[in-house]
Amino acid sequence: MTESAELNVQDTAKNQNRQFGFESRTDYLPWLLAIIIIAATVIVLYWQGRIWWCKWDAPYLLWSSDAWSKHSSQHLFDPYSFTHLLHGLLFYAALFLIFRRRLSLAWLLFITVFAESGWEILENSKAVIERYRTATFSLDYFGDSIANSFGDVLSCTAGFLVAHKLAFWRSLFLFALVEIILISTIRDSLLINIIMLIHPIEVIKAWQTGG
Repeated sequence: MTESAELNVQDTAKNQNRQFGFESRTDYLPWLLAIIIIAATVIVLYWQGRIWWCKWDAPYLLWSSDAWSKHSSQHLFDPYSFTHLLHGLLFYAALFLIFRRRLSLAWLLFITVFAESGWEILENSKAVIERYRTATFSLDYFGDSIANSFGDVLSCTAGFLVAHKLAFWRSLFLFALVEIILISTIRDSLLINIIMLIHPIEVIKAWQTGG
């Protein structure tokens, strides 16, 4: 990226950051809509039959470190929360390229929350759950808890805000670093997850299961 292009990106980010505040009543609208979207997502997930929290826990632990256990996707956060943080990095990059100065940062964040909430609903549909169980190593996956889906949206939001602060190259480095750490620790990552959902590769599945 040339110096002039880098300066243009920084100026755009500064302009969006100034638009992040509350200077009029309409500035509250994207925040209000984001809250409504999250509330609606919770209702839809409950209607889909998702449980509120991990049913195997007496203490309500916010974090579950074992991505391979029945606790995965049942607590507020787990190792897969980092894949949702990467969602936020990608959403910021895509929305920044599409809208540039046309939308404030608050509206870009609202679009991110809307898209991530939509994915949480789709991910917890019967068809996608069954796809996870047949195409990936997640044989014991029966859907996220509502708390976990909420945590996923929070993680995505955090990723979006981190990307805004880091700008392109540092965000790209963070994306690659998180992918490498996930692959080395849980034998999974955002990119592997996408590949296995779209076109399962038996070699990857065997590696993930230790075969």
